[in-house]
Amino acid sequence: MEAPSFLSEQDFTADLSDHTKNILGLQLPTDPRWVDLASISLQDLLTDHAYCEQKAATTCIALIQHYNQKTELVYALSPIVTEEWGHFRLVLNELKRRNLTLGMQRKDVYVNKLLAFQKQGGHPDDRFLDKLLTMALIEARSCERFKRLSEGLQDAYFRQFYRRFMESEAGHYTLFIELAEQYIDKNKVKARWKEWLQYEAEVMQQLEVRGDRIH
Repeated sequence: MEAPSFLSEQDFTADLSDHTKNILGLQLPTDPRWVDLASISLQDLLTDHAYCEQKAATTCIALIQHYNQKTELVYALSPIVTEEWGHFRLVLNELKRRNLTLGMQRKDVYVNKLLAFQKQGGHPDDRFLDKLLTMALIEARSCERFKRLSEGLQDAYFRQFYRRFMESEAGHYTLFIELAEQYIDKNKVKARWKEWLQYEAEVMQQLEVRGDRIH
């Protein structure tokens, strides 16, 4: 799937470090310590990953239910529900393969901070746009995290395991941006996306670096 037209190569790379060039426009790379911490917390990491995939599926279902009159959205997100639930099952199978169990779901500080940035009042289109951009940003950061795992883990099997997820999340990110552009003026989408990227970088700076979670 092509990236949205407004996200040119120059937009991706301007003023970004080498670590973040060409990675979804994110303005702050993951702390390099994160992969090392994740490698010693595999059960916790996989547990958190499983719940992230589960929540992605249920959020898409909620969007379909709430915006059922938006036909393009309904048909675009329906296969994503299936794919995200399939990812949940893949992670469960990986836990089983390693003789590990699914742990307790934890509070997702990263996602909660993003939700706090969503517009709560004003025009319904503004709230709709923020919901789509929130999902796009979560998918973008997940993709970046999966890329770090696919490159930095010592376990070759596990590197390939996360390579598959990285490729999938990149496609999801572009889908949510493209859906926003179908229903909202492209210039407005671009301007709000830049605000989201700046805010997300600030969130990342504030969060504790922990290896037991995807975000």
